[in-house]
Amino acid sequence: MTLQDVDEETRCLLESQAHIWSHIFSFINSMSLKCAVQLQIPDIINRHGAPMLLSELVEALSINKTKSQCVYRLMRILVHSGFFIKQRVSTTNEEEGEGYLLTPASRLLLKEEPLSMRPFLLAMLDPILVDPWQHMSTWFQNDDVTPFQTAHGRIIWDFACEEPVLNRFLNEAMASDARLVASVILKRFAGVFEGVDSIVDVGGGNGTLIKSISEAFPNVTCICFDLPHVVKGLNGSKNLSYVGGNMFELIPKADVVLMKWILHDWSDEECIKILKRCKEAIFPSKEKGGKLIIIDMVVMNDEAGNKTLETQLRCDLMMMTLATGKERSENEWARLFADAGFSDYKITSILGFRSVIEVYP
Repeated sequence: MTLQDVDEETRCLLESQAHIWSHIFSFINSMSLKCAVQLQIPDIINRHGAPMLLSELVEALSINKTKSQCVYRLMRILVHSGFFIKQRVSTTNEEEGEGYLLTPASRLLLKEEPLSMRPFLLAMLDPILVDPWQHMSTWFQNDDVTPFQTAHGRIIWDFACEEPVLNRFLNEAMASDARLVASVILKRFAGVFEGVDSIVDVGGGNGTLIKSISEAFPNVTCICFDLPHVVKGLNGSKNLSYVGGNMFELIPKADVVLMKWILHDWSDEECIKILKRCKEAIFPSKEKGGKLIIIDMVVMNDEAGNKTLETQLRCDLMMMTLATGKERSENEWARLFADAGFSDYKITSILGFRSVIEVYP
């Protein structure tokens, strides 16, 4: 008997159970992927240079060999999730076996991959950032600002200032993301930076994004602006400098103010304050190239089963859990820009689930 053969009530019951189970256990996918990265499985398979048999993978792994049989089970779910593929190969005994190969997704998890997302994965799945999710229901009932504060007793920014481990994780994660974003923008949308004399990257971290821009446009004066403890000790170049400060108080003046994945960290009220400081920092008019460039999400219209929207909604919950921010729809962005005194904006969707938003004074 198949599920189609049972009565409608039973079928609905079992499908509902399956739906709940799928969501209960969805964390296993991400934690299995984290395990594979920590065991360096993508790097081992890549170095092998050919489809890698399970026995070869087990031999290459630094694990307790009594647990070798479990490697197949780990790899099975990662194959199902699309991080590895299997290909038939001939063994030395002239018998056929199946070897593992990387997929485009797992290549982005290699240590030596220039656009590696490995630091981002390890940061987002670190216990420091995962534990607050265990406290969400408690947070809804107390007066804490975020579930992160409920879990750790401090807001995330204070925690990062005082705990070098989190500060390093976050900086490495944002730098890895900035490398990927820079590669796409400079390849497909570099015109957004042409014709300007100066750019200030607000909340630029260690300067990964603005450094790429400064190298692509050597005649443009570039500033990486972030909190003093973030930029302390960082060295600039001929057209790149690091400046410490507080974006809520004053932002260095430039033709273009750039913010990548910053505003989603903050509430609407806080965003309006930041946006007003941005507007004050832009000294040329719109006609002379003055603008604010925001790299952030524009949440799509509701559409059941849309994976991009699902990622955006998950990120929105992450902002609620870790910080005071949110992911915003176009209407929500438009209200912020108007309230901060900007005249117009343009959205270009070239970054998958994120967009480039040009905002004009």
